[in-house]
Amino acid sequence: MDVIIYHNPACGTSRNALELIRHTGVEPHVIEYLKTPPSRERIADLAARTGGSLRDLLREKGTPFAELGLAEALSDDQLLGAVEVHPILLNRPIVVSPLGVKLCRPSEAVLDLLPAENLKPFAKEDGEVVIDADGKRVR
Repeated sequence: MDVIIYHNPACGTSRNALELIRHTGVEPHVIEYLKTPPSRERIADLAARTGGSLRDLLREKGTPFAELGLAEALSDDQLLGAVEVHPILLNRPIVVSPLGVKLCRPSEAVLDLLPAENLKPFAKEDGEVVIDADGKRVR
């Protein structure tokens, strides 16, 4: 299965999603989007493929979101311009798989994009159980 994760290693949610992907036996293509930002076109495509809006992929906390006035009614082109200059505005992790594209917050949302059979127990960094001893997803 070909999987891509737009990843920030400083983010616990992103690290957990990456480990969940690997835990299912899939080695994803990891794009550290702060080092290699996706193009405007790629960001717009990802947003469209999630079924949501571009604004749904923006991160406010720990970013210049407020300072840039991004809460205002802005066009997608203006938002893309802001993300192009400040890639930290892109929320993470965004995962692409043959099953879809999703902003995986919380990290266990990545399981919707991965094979569901033969899951083994898994707990996040903080100890929260995501897959129980019976291989069932904890909701």
